[in-house]
Amino acid sequence: MGKFAIIGSGSWGTALAKVLHSNGHTVTMWDRDEKLLETIRNERVNKKYLPEFDVPQSIIVEADIRKAVRDQDGLVIAVPSHGVRSVIANFPEVSSETVVISVAKGIENDTLLRVSQILAERFAEDRVAVLSGPSHAEEVSRDIPTLVVSASRSRETARWVQAAFMSASFRVYSHHDVVGVEMGGALKNVVAVAAGIVDGVGAGDNTKAALITRALAEITRLGTKLGADSLTFAGLSGMGDLIVTCMSKYSRNRYLGEQIGKGKTLKQVLSEMVMVAEGVRTTRSAYELASRHGVEVPITSEAYHVLFEGKDPKQAVFDLMTRAAKGEDWG
Repeated sequence: MGKFAIIGSGSWGTALAKVLHSNGHTVTMWDRDEKLLETIRNERVNKKYLPEFDVPQSIIVEADIRKAVRDQDGLVIAVPSHGVRSVIANFPEVSSETVVISVAKGIENDTLLRVSQILAERFAEDRVAVLSGPSHAEEVSRDIPTLVVSASRSRETARWVQAAFMSASFRVYSHHDVVGVEMGGALKNVVAVAAGIVDGVGAGDNTKAALITRALAEITRLGTKLGADSLTFAGLSGMGDLIVTCMSKYSRNRYLGEQIGKGKTLKQVLSEMVMVAEGVRTTRSAYELASRHGVEVPITSEAYHVLFEGKDPKQAVFDLMTRAAKGEDWG
C-alpha cells in the first residue's frame, strides 16, 4: 500500500481521501484553512464541505504543508485550479518518484495553462497525472458506483494511479491523452454554467439536450486544436462529465448559472456560495484560448458575455438560436 497526501480538503479532496483510505493506503489531509483542519481533526467530519462522511481516525490531518507532502508516494492536488501555482510554491523538494495527481478542473487565467502544465513546471512530466470524470464528491463518499479516467504522458504513471484508486465502487480507466482528458474536465464546467442559465430562463429538456450536444462539438473543436484526440471527448471526461455536471443537483456550476438565469448578478451568486464554481474563471480562459487559436465557440462566448459583460441571459439564448444556418459540423 502507498502513502498519499491530499492537498486541499474541500468536498472532492475529502471524498478522495475516503477512496484511498478504503483501499488501504495511508492518507494525510492538508488545507490552507487551519480552522477547517482543526474541525476535521477534533470532530472527524468535514462539516463545511462534506458533512455526511465521517473521517476515520487513522486519516492524518496535518496543517504544515511541508510535513504533509514529505515522503509521500502520491500527492493529490485538490485545490481549485487558480490556487495550484501558489500552493505548490510552498512545497519542499519532492522525491522524483512521487506521483503528482491533479484533480482540479480548470484553466489558469492569464497564462491559459492547464493544471498539469503548471505542475510540469515543477515536477517531472512523466510523474504528473490527471484524474477526471463524472464524479460528484457527495456520491463518491457514499460508495455510489462512479467511473473516472486517469491520464498521464507516461502510461506507467496512468496505470499506477488507476491501481491506487480502483475499487468496487470507484472504477478507473487509464488513458494517454492528457490534453483531451483535462480539457474535457475543464470545459464542461463552462457548459454547466450555460446549462444552468438555460434552466434559469425556463427553457426545457429539448434545449438542454441540444446545448450539451452542441457544446460537445465546440469542446472537441477547441480540444483537438490544442492537440487532443477527438475520441477522448466521447468518453468519461468528455460526454460523461458534461452530462452529470449539466444535469445534477450537486453541480455548483449549473446552480450558479441557474441563479444568473433567474436574474441575479454574478457577484450576488458568488457571495452566497461556499464552494468554488470553477466554471466562472474557466469561462474567461476558454474564451481567450478560443480567440487566440481562432476556434468558434458560440456557447462559451455567450456564457462569457453573460458572466462578464452583463448580457441578458434570454438574449444570449435567442442569439444562439438565431445564428446563421449550418450543417451539423464536428470538424
